[in-house]
Amino acid sequence: MQPEPSKPIILAENLSKVYAAGRIQVSAVRSVSFAVNAGEFVAIVGPSGSGKSTLFYLLGGLTRATEGRVVIDGIDFASLTDGERTRLRKHRIGFVFQKFNLLPTLSAMGNIEIAYDVSGRKEPLDRAYLDHLSDLLSIQGRLMHRPSELSGGEQQRVAIARALITRPAIVLADEPTGNLDTKNSDAVLQMLLRSNRELGQTTLMITHNPDAAAIASRILYMRDGEIVRVEDRSMSNHAPGAPRTQESGTPAAV
Repeated sequence: MQPEPSKPIILAENLSKVYAAGRIQVSAVRSVSFAVNAGEFVAIVGPSGSGKSTLFYLLGGLTRATEGRVVIDGIDFASLTDGERTRLRKHRIGFVFQKFNLLPTLSAMGNIEIAYDVSGRKEPLDRAYLDHLSDLLSIQGRLMHRPSELSGGEQQRVAIARALITRPAIVLADEPTGNLDTKNSDAVLQMLLRSNRELGQTTLMITHNPDAAAIASRILYMRDGEIVRVEDRSMSNHAPGAPRTQESGTPAAV
């Protein structure tokens, strides 16, 4: 079941992450607050060292916050045990990374199937849904090939299929085009956008590339661990006119 439209499915409240480097305290994320509604496509943009990747790991429950909280579809990560956090990730979140992380000894099909098996679902894999994903991502004729036999763009599309096969409510993508050339980057971005629209999933993408972020309906700009600007592109993506911009110092797109 997909979350109710217009209801926040990702909520970050006063989120901070501090790393200890010897006697030095490094603040990677500083009091970040924002919400993402169900079905949105949101991009977080910033240069290297801005804190966006740390924020990605916090939102995915892959690391714990120093302060503040992350709430996923009404569930506070801080209230869960490690096992419960893992189960929540398996059932509610699909991850797409810059490195494809495909198992080299398995075919594309095998990589997708094993992701479904690891999720722990009792019901058998829906082959009709797999066919739909394969068509959506244009990998129908490549499923029996191993990663070494696929181009970079094809490998990333398989990685996206692997993330989507469990029908997650949320897709978190960390620099999904970072290892791709311009042509394949454009193709992958359009497929992420198409899957967001056709499958109704909430998509949050981390990127250093403003051009890649332009496909999102909302862009959060990060610098020095903080969200410094919010750009609402929901109107500009569907009608003429300049995107609306919200500077830091006002509530961040809740």
